[in-house]
Amino acid sequence: MPTRRSPWMNQELDDLRDIARTFSEKEIKPNIENFIKNKQVDRDLWNKAGAQGLLCLSIPEEYGGGGGTFAHEAVVVEEQAYVGDSSWGAALHSGIVAHYILAYGTEDQKQEWLPKLASGEAVGAIAMTEPGTGSDLQGIKTKAIREGDEYVVNGSKTFITNGVQADVVVVAVKTNPEEAAAGISLVIVPAGLPGFTKGTALNKIGMKGQDTCELFFEDVRIPASNLLGTEEGQGFIQLMTQLPQERLIVAVGCVAAMEAMVDLTLEYVHTRHAFDRPIWAFQTTKHALAEVATEARVARSFLDECIELHVKDELDIPTAAMLKLWTSERAGVVVDTCLQLFGGYGYMEEYPIARAYTDMRVQRIYAGTSEIMKEIIGRTLPVPAGV
Repeated sequence: MPTRRSPWMNQELDDLRDIARTFSEKEIKPNIENFIKNKQVDRDLWNKAGAQGLLCLSIPEEYGGGGGTFAHEAVVVEEQAYVGDSSWGAALHSGIVAHYILAYGTEDQKQEWLPKLASGEAVGAIAMTEPGTGSDLQGIKTKAIREGDEYVVNGSKTFITNGVQADVVVVAVKTNPEEAAAGISLVIVPAGLPGFTKGTALNKIGMKGQDTCELFFEDVRIPASNLLGTEEGQGFIQLMTQLPQERLIVAVGCVAAMEAMVDLTLEYVHTRHAFDRPIWAFQTTKHALAEVATEARVARSFLDECIELHVKDELDIPTAAMLKLWTSERAGVVVDTCLQLFGGYGYMEEYPIARAYTDMRVQRIYAGTSEIMKEIIGRTLPVPAGV
C-alpha cells in the first residue's frame, strides 16, 4: 500500500476505503482460486457489491449511484488490487459502461439501466474490439443498419470483459459502413435478444478469473431509440472523450498492484532464508527493492496528480496517455523484479506474485497499446519555435 495518504483522499473516502477493504478481504480474496477455475466471478458478487454501495459510485444518486467522483471509483479499484484480484470487472462496469450511458444516454436510457447497474441487478460490458482490427477503431466491421424504427446489428466482437455475464452491452458499430470515424455509432444491446450470442470464456495467460469472451450478432434487432447520442456518427468522438477515464482506471490498477507487489515481496524476503540468513540481508535484495519501491512511489505521484486533475475535469487526452503508458510499462518492470526475488516459488501459479506477473502483461495492451499511447503523445508534442 502507499507510504503516504494521497492528497485527493478525505474522510468520506477513508470511510469508503474501510468498506471496500472489508468487502475485498471477505468476498473476493478467499474466492480468487474459484474465480480462476470458473473463468469468472460468482454472479452474486455483483449483487453483494451493489448492496454495499460499491458499484457506480460516481453516478448521480438520482440514478441509483453513489453521487461521488472518480476518486470514489479509484478507492474500490485500489482495494481490489491490494488483495491480488484481477477477476472482478467492476471498474469497467462502474467507471466505463455506466458513464457512457450517463454521458450520452437519453433520460429513458438512464432510468432503465443505471439503477440496475448500481444495484448489481445488471452487469455491463462495452464491445469495441473486433477480430482483425485491434486498436483500429475506425476499421470496425460490425454494422447497425436502420430499418424503420429499428437497427439490425450484424458482426462480432472479441476480448470483451464481463461478456459472459453481461446483461447490457454498449456496442461500437458502423451505422454508415462507407465512412471511417464518421460512420461509427454506439448502441445499447441488451442480452437475450434473438441473434445475440456469447462465446465461452476465453483462455488467457493472465487475468484468468476475469470473464472475457467473444460476442456475436446475427440480425439482432434493437429499437432505434437504443442509439447513444442525438444522432448517428457520434460514436468515435464519444469513445475518444471517454477513453481517458478508461486509461486512468488502468493506471489506478497498475499503481495499486505495484504497491501490493512491493509489500508482498518485502514480507517474503524478510521471512525466507538462504545461506542461514534472511534474503533481506543481501545487499542485492535491498537494492532491488529500493528500485521498485521508488518506481511505485513515482508512479503514485503521477497518478495522484492525474486523479486530482480528472476530478476537476482537467485531465486531457495526452496526459492520460502518458499516465497509462508509464504506469503499465513500469508495473511490468516491478513485477519482474519482485518475482525474481521469490526464486523458484515465484514461478508457481499458486503464488500471488506469479499471477501478478501474467496479469500485468495485458496492461500494456488493452485500453490502447503502449504504441498507441506513444502515438497520441507524439502528436501533441509542441513544434519548437523557428522550425
